[in-house]
Amino acid sequence: MTNPIIKIVNTETGEEIVREMNAEELTQYEAEQAEVVAKEQAKVEQATAKAALLARLGMTAEEARLLLS
Repeated sequence: MTNPIIKIVNTETGEEIVREMNAEELTQYEAEQAEVVAKEQAKVEQATAKAALLARLGMTAEEARLLLS
């Protein structure tokens, strides 16, 4: 399998370099992707917990907003 492609552009000269990521760049890229997935999962878990709490209270999200305003 090939590594993801990286494109480097020199804005002064317009020179473009297109190449595969090196090992260090790939490690950083994978860490960033894992962080994005973890943050998205945390958002989903939080939304699920909020919905469950509202259901236990017998309230809609709009009713909760009114209560808290």
